Amino acid sequence: MLQSILFISLISGCTPLQKTPGAISTYDFGVLYPSNMEAATTQVSQSQFAKKSLLIADVSSPGWLDNTAIHYRLMYHNPAQTFTYGNSRWIAAPAALFTQQLRDRIVSRLNEYVIKDSSTAKTDRILDIELKELVHLFETTTDSHVAFGLRASLIERNSRRLLAQKDLSITEKALSPDAAGAVSAISTASNRIINELIDWLNSVSLND
Repeated sequence: MLQSILFISLISGCTPLQKTPGAISTYDFGVLYPSNMEAATTQVSQSQFAKKSLLIADVSSPGWLDNTAIHYRLMYHNPAQTFTYGNSRWIAAPAALFTQQLRDRIVSRLNEYVIKDSSTAKTDRILDIELKELVHLFETTTDSHVAFGLRASLIERNSRRLLAQKDLSITEKALSPDAAGAVSAISTASNRIINELIDWLNSVSLND
């Protein structure tokens, strides 16, 4: 009986769904920050992309991520079960937030070669991104991290031929066991995964 009470206490101590109802806190992915090597590699990046234009398509996501909930899992209890923070939300679905962040960063690097909107111009290549994972994972009631995963596909627009594909995954330690800690870690992870994505694009020449 004592063990059951202790287990329930641990779960309730971590689970944000137990919060007293109140105002909803809303979040986005935070402030963009550039890679330390961004300024040094800009000239190389532009040279690689110069002969081919790129459309950054809207990021897609699985159904469970296609909402404004901030998700978490209690890995020490039942890793297969997901929960959502009761009093915290994204201001838009994560795919929409990441789409804007990704476009802003890549356009800042390759402004004259990147197209945001498919209705404005015909482009040579399409960058297609699918979010695979975006969740706060608790190893214990106090120790946690976020996991941010995606699949990137570079597609030739006319033929729809797949030119290159890459799975990227980032983990980032959360500094607090709550929604605010999750959001802060996701903001850092988002910037890191965009840096890795740009490095991958730089390694896949668009001049072929």
